[in-house]
Amino acid sequence: MIDIEDFKKSIGIKSRLLGIDPGKNRIGLAISDEDKLVSTPLKTIVKKNNSNFINEIKGIIIENNIKGVIIGNPINMDGSRGSSSQSAMDFAKYVSNNVSIPISMWDERLSSEGAFNLSSNLDINVSKRVEKLDQNAASFILQGAIDYLRRK
Repeated sequence: MIDIEDFKKSIGIKSRLLGIDPGKNRIGLAISDEDKLVSTPLKTIVKKNNSNFINEIKGIIIENNIKGVIIGNPINMDGSRGSSSQSAMDFAKYVSNNVSIPISMWDERLSSEGAFNLSSNLDINVSKRVEKLDQNAASFILQGAIDYLRRK
């Protein structure tokens, strides 16, 4: 795992990124275009075990020519790191031990709430919003990171 500044240097100008919203059982995924302008929700993986999850991630990385991964870090609103943040860090370490592309973490405060509220503005029924919440949260996280990367 590397910090966001080193991540930017290592991914290149034209590169697609994968955003991950880690959860205990449901893991949201999003993908960016190669110009890193827009993040699009991709899918939600229901994690049965670590090997099925990591094999699916590796397949997505190869299939989409992904050059870097952004993983959401649920830092507390006061900026402290709680048990959810530690779980996300452990998750990120596991992913980084199993894939060979750069990985960085991104502060995901309010990403699930933001994704849910955004989808409510699109007049999508509640069950559909909940069903797609994880991948929309991953997209929200990834969009925040790519917006930051483009500003610098």
